[in-house]
Amino acid sequence: MSIDLLTKQDWAIFKVELLSEIKTMLAPSKQEEKQWLKSYEVRELLGISPGTLQNMRISGLLTYSKVGGLLFYSYADILKLMEGNKKPIIHLLTKRKP
Repeated sequence: MSIDLLTKQDWAIFKVELLSEIKTMLAPSKQEEKQWLKSYEVRELLGISPGTLQNMRISGLLTYSKVGGLLFYSYADILKLMEGNKKPIIHLLTKRKP
């Protein structure tokens, strides 16, 4: 039976390698990010009903592409919509009812 001794330097190297692998595993890969979302995915993402999504399409608030019978929405357009509708905190505080 042989005994291997580990030094503090060995443990430090192991820690750095382990943390690097964990970060790689947890980081979303570019392949997993979708460019186009289906209606149900948009509704889940925004927490809205089918009727609200339809109203957003009709009003032109959210653009879409129709392929066959399926509607697809650009993830980038959804992000732009969210960024464009940001409200400052002060604005929200002044609108409070007494």
